[in-house]
Amino acid sequence: MVSKRQSRLEGHRRKFMAVIDNTPECGRAVRYAGMRARNSGGGLVLLYVISDADFNQWIGVGEIMRAEAREEAETVMAKIAQEVRESIGTEPELAIREGKGADEIMKLIEEDRDIAILVLAASSGKDGPGPLVSMVANRGASFPIPVTIVPENLTDEEIEALS
Repeated sequence: MVSKRQSRLEGHRRKFMAVIDNTPECGRAVRYAGMRARNSGGGLVLLYVISDADFNQWIGVGEIMRAEAREEAETVMAKIAQEVRESIGTEPELAIREGKGADEIMKLIEEDRDIAILVLAASSGKDGPGPLVSMVANRGASFPIPVTIVPENLTDEEIEALS
């Protein structure tokens, strides 16, 4: 069970969360979430989840792989945060977690009760909408907060008009 959201209480603000991954549609979710945050006086949380599936292979090698993955995550997040600052004018909160994507998304939503909306982008590829959209759809009514799904093919201008 997820705790009650606090985003409407005094001293709090509604936060929009986007998940950073290596999919081409990820930028659409970040843009929409950032624009909604800016236009509503809210906050933007960007989450990057490092998969821990490969770190348990050999002693020593796993730690090197973990350090490399962390460095890559920090580089990606710094680049995206700078793009958000320049193009949207919002200062994002950055979170880098290690584990399974779905688990870490749920943990962050539980920990930060100001997160009120998860923003995902759907792929227009033949392989379906993408792993995160599928994960949320599979949880159905048990997902703890509203989810906005942004079509990958929206332009920046269309996203700005909608947000």
